Amino acid sequence: MSVKFKDYYEVLGVARTASADDIRKQYRKLARKYHPDINKRPDAEAHFKEIGEAYEVLGDVEKRRRYDQLGANYRAGQDFAPPPGWEQMRYDFGARPESSGGYTAEDQGDFSDFFESLFGGGGFRPSGGFRPGGGSRPGGGSRPGQAGGGPFQNFRRRRGEDHEAELTISLEEAFHGVKKPIHLQVARMDEHGRVLRESKQYNVQIPRGTTDGARIRLAGQGGQGAGAGPAGDLFLLVKIAPHPVFRLAGADLEVTVPATPWEAALGAKVPVPTMTGNAMLALPAGTQSGQRLRLRGKGLVGERNHGDLIVIIQVAVPRHLNEKEKALFAELARVSTFNPRA
Repeated sequence: MSVKFKDYYEVLGVARTASADDIRKQYRKLARKYHPDINKRPDAEAHFKEIGEAYEVLGDVEKRRRYDQLGANYRAGQDFAPPPGWEQMRYDFGARPESSGGYTAEDQGDFSDFFESLFGGGGFRPSGGFRPGGGSRPGGGSRPGQAGGGPFQNFRRRRGEDHEAELTISLEEAFHGVKKPIHLQVARMDEHGRVLRESKQYNVQIPRGTTDGARIRLAGQGGQGAGAGPAGDLFLLVKIAPHPVFRLAGADLEVTVPATPWEAALGAKVPVPTMTGNAMLALPAGTQSGQRLRLRGKGLVGERNHGDLIVIIQVAVPRHLNEKEKALFAELARVSTFNPRA
């Protein structure tokens, strides 16, 4: 059977001497441009299949070598019959992970009669044999074992990629929870395959008690799916900005509170800052400098967290004493038997 010769180099727009890397780059560029999920022109699907078939040959070392043996004298559209011996040649062909940057031979649908005359049948046969407008293959009917299908049925549904971005919030926002509008730079592809960047606003609900490093999922806000597949998700990695008073330790908060020597020695109630105002903390008699006391439930508390406030006592010694204070400290030194270095 005579078929029409296809100049795969012409289809991809590369020279016959082009390197494998140049061929791969050109294919990815054209695949993005003509993929029917992106390009809505009536002839986009046909171009997409054609460049996919061309890359199936030129992107494979052995198939390209065999194709090049036909020589450079054939012209696209010229009647062609395989040379003697080619009828017995059978090749594996289909999706290669590196081939399409996200598009696979399964997306392409049927290969041409020219391809099959050179490399054998057995190509991907997605259901419906999609043609523009949802029809079947010319000549009527589907391939054996196929069911009819509507437009784009032969393009494999693929979920879009998940994206991630950082979101910095204040400790107050993490503690109380807040609905926060944010703007992010996102990328999208236009109908010509060009990647455009634009600003998009999201209204993000920060749950009460959110901790540093938490991830907030925005369903369906990631990369666009292919073949009517669902979009991916956007994950926001939460960073809590440093606070002038409190330090974060997981869901717990830490704060340093000074105490006088007599408060620490005799015991006392001292005011302690919390995220909701001052609270009174009872120092036990004999509290040491650096001792850690806990106020339960005063940290980051939410659906998954139950943090506490850790109060670190720092005994402060007065720098300047009046005469009476000097006398009292001198009397204490005379009568006390306490020796911290014993």
